[in-house]
Amino acid sequence: MLEATSSKSNMIQWLAVAMLVYFLVCAVGLIGSGFKAATGDEAKEMFAFATNPFAGLVVGTVATALIQSSSTVTSIIVGLVAGGLPVSVAVPMVMGANIGTSITNTIVSLGHVREKKEFARAFSAATVHDFFNLLSVVIFLPLEMAFGFLEKIGGALAGLFVVENASMGNLNFVKAATKPVVGNAKHYALELGDQVGGVLLIVGGVVLIFITIHYVGKLLKQLMVGKAKEIMHAAIGKGPISGIVSGTIVTVFVQSSSTTTSLMVPLAGSGAFGLKQIYPFTLGANIGTCITALLAATAVDGNANAALQIAFIHLTYNVLGVLIIYGIPLLRFMPVRAAEWLGVTAAENKFVALAYILGVFFIIPGICLGVSSIV
Repeated sequence: MLEATSSKSNMIQWLAVAMLVYFLVCAVGLIGSGFKAATGDEAKEMFAFATNPFAGLVVGTVATALIQSSSTVTSIIVGLVAGGLPVSVAVPMVMGANIGTSITNTIVSLGHVREKKEFARAFSAATVHDFFNLLSVVIFLPLEMAFGFLEKIGGALAGLFVVENASMGNLNFVKAATKPVVGNAKHYALELGDQVGGVLLIVGGVVLIFITIHYVGKLLKQLMVGKAKEIMHAAIGKGPISGIVSGTIVTVFVQSSSTTTSLMVPLAGSGAFGLKQIYPFTLGANIGTCITALLAATAVDGNANAALQIAFIHLTYNVLGVLIIYGIPLLRFMPVRAAEWLGVTAAENKFVALAYILGVFFIIPGICLGVSSIV
């Protein structure tokens, strides 16, 4: 009897997840429609401040650090791109979202602050994610500025997807499913005028993304975190490939790289696993978190090609980051060594940990944004 009740409860929870994901996709469509209506042909002019890639990087970093969800920020970026935000402006924002999302597990590690050795291990496990993402930006942002290779790869992948849809008679079932919600909201909002209605659609879409991702995360944690821990325990120690694949799978399950990486912090703090064992799992989490933006891009109302392009750019960037940084022996353990040093230093002086969090995620980005706006 208890088993049947539990099974029924799980089914209801999975149906709730499916409904929330549906509303997430609708929310991205609302943002795209609203942005397009509010800006008309002036989208590029509105984001002239962010044509400096460093400004875009800072916007993505700070927004994600404040919201503590890269899934939320990248979904909003997808919606904005669908409405006319230039892809070239959005690329550094996506890179910044990768940096900002790692604040969550860094804060989680502060729970081990009373035990010096435990805190050193936990803080190192948390900040290895930070250092990996910072190193990715150092490598890929200059290359993107010089050659625009991520934009080109993302465009090619989006083109393949759109051509496939076109050959099937332009049937996009996800877009068709969300049309009643997006179409009706657009119809009633734009009766107030393009600019006012557009702003209302954007605000409504952003609020809906916050709500859906919050509750999807909550439900998936109840449904999957136990299984996620089992996968982690089974995978860690079996080698880096197993760790990367498992990290990807767990993050797809729980729809949050912050959750995946935060699960590892207590394991590291307790000494159950070493930093080099946990590190590949972190890399997989970076890849798994791209699924939300890809899903959101399938049903945008606006420039669907550009929305898919930025979603594929996010995926390509994270996959290439893993392949290059982990694939090149010289670079492979740079994040690990930096994290180990910082963990030991922070354990000796707790103010170092506070200064690091405030500096990396807020103060330095703020200074960079101020300087870039002057230049």
